[in-house]
Amino acid sequence: MNEAADSGGRDFIRQIVADDLASGRHARVVTRFPPEPNGFLHIGHAKSICLNFGIAAEFGGDCYLRLDDTNPVREDQEYVDAIIEGVHWLGFDWGPRLTHASDYFEALHDCAVQLIRAGKAYVDSLSAEQIREYRGTLTTPGRPSPDRERPVAENLELFRRMRAGEFADGQYVLRAKIDMAAPNINLRDPTLYRIRRASHQRTGDAWCIYPMYDFAHTISDALEGITHSICTLEFEDHRPLYEWLLDQLQLPARPRQYEFSRLNVAYTITSKRRLAELIELGLVGGWDDPRLPTILGMRRRGYPPEALREFCSRIGVTKKDHLIEMALLESCVRDDLNRRAPRAMAVLDPLKLVLVNYPQGQVETLPAANHPERPELGSRELPFGRELWIEREDFMEDPPKKFFRLRPGGEVRLRNAYIIRCEEVVKDAAGNITELRCSYDPATRSGSGPAAERKVKGTIHWVAAHAALAGELRLYDRLFTVERPDADPSGRDFREFINPSSLERRLGCMLEPALAAAVPGAWYQFERVGYFVADRVDSRPGQPVFNRVVGLRDSWAKAQA
Repeated sequence: MNEAADSGGRDFIRQIVADDLASGRHARVVTRFPPEPNGFLHIGHAKSICLNFGIAAEFGGDCYLRLDDTNPVREDQEYVDAIIEGVHWLGFDWGPRLTHASDYFEALHDCAVQLIRAGKAYVDSLSAEQIREYRGTLTTPGRPSPDRERPVAENLELFRRMRAGEFADGQYVLRAKIDMAAPNINLRDPTLYRIRRASHQRTGDAWCIYPMYDFAHTISDALEGITHSICTLEFEDHRPLYEWLLDQLQLPARPRQYEFSRLNVAYTITSKRRLAELIELGLVGGWDDPRLPTILGMRRRGYPPEALREFCSRIGVTKKDHLIEMALLESCVRDDLNRRAPRAMAVLDPLKLVLVNYPQGQVETLPAANHPERPELGSRELPFGRELWIEREDFMEDPPKKFFRLRPGGEVRLRNAYIIRCEEVVKDAAGNITELRCSYDPATRSGSGPAAERKVKGTIHWVAAHAALAGELRLYDRLFTVERPDADPSGRDFREFINPSSLERRLGCMLEPALAAAVPGAWYQFERVGYFVADRVDSRPGQPVFNRVVGLRDSWAKAQA
């Protein structure tokens, strides 16, 4: 398949869809996103969601959200609810097309009976271990089960008794009869049904036999009239079984399967098992930990859904495996938040600054735009007084040549305020700087006239001490220190690469007082610091907790160089 985009900029799957519609192969495109409700969605799912729902929207078709709930042992209503909420949060709507594989349990059972009657399926008494042994290897053919030639009538009766609950878990399975010598192991009489006594979150105890994923998925696609069954490359070897089932059964539609490369993002993992291990060991806080690539985690981190959709659009759709740089995702987030986030000031590591010539007891308010390029976002009033907080790193006693912030005898502009000059440095007995004493030029108030236009090279942010809001900021970084933590060539365990600095909690940060009104989920650009969001879980009225979403620029690549 030629993966190059056509002149219209389409990826290879969109080109297939366009050609099928143009040729009349299909009158209307129908896709689906079919997650198993046995875990939480992650960034890889986001790519599939955007692709399936995006194609349906672009070509005027429909997309189903189908919960493939065929394994009640591993599934839970919590996962179902989280999947539905996550897809909706990403910005997609399925209308009346929310379905479950369990909607089709009776139809799936009837299809299994069809196969048995046609001599294409049989009930097998081999154990799971024996089935694996009989299946053979990539280089040796499989062996037929002793039950492979069981008479049709006997298979029908045993399958009826399986459904009736007469047998123990694992005593029998239903297998397709295809080819035990097939080069593709998926065609060596795959299992279609197994006995599993487990209460299902939707059907309760109505069933004690459940279809396998490949069987249920194929038939569900056909029953829903799916035209393009789009999945990741690990299902490419399953396509012959998909087509075999469609060949054997009388179904209302014949979908076709197309595969694309899964999303691999540097410095992270998406394995459900390994993510669960991180949580169980207490290495992260839960499935919504902002360091995780889950939809829950990215949402709590503050990634806008529009930025995730843009990221999925930029990475494209191919059949080649690529490792996508985290910087690309962060760039999409940064671009989005730069447009939408109002500005505010926050001091992460406060150092006291006293304006010695500012009148004692005087306070004033200074106007500040909420966004430099979006006047419709309005402005706010910043309290100002004799004592301020500034960032400790914005002052150096003996700075290098190109240090344009505050130094002894040097001048800077306070953002949205005055030009100040450092007159004296106060230290404690241990030699630590505890206070800066400065003078201010009252004629240089921002926007107040010609004198205010006097230029100095540095501008720093600040918060008035008398009105400051003490708050907690959480500085999140990448969870791992290597690009592929789960594929280390030396075989080291992925947990050895956890970044010890992936979370830094800053208590006692000084915030401008208007931030007390921040509602959970509200974004801000803390000027000169980064983009932050009020935490969805831990923020309280008047006591916001802010998560750093992303920095103002990509500092990781420079730090790793």
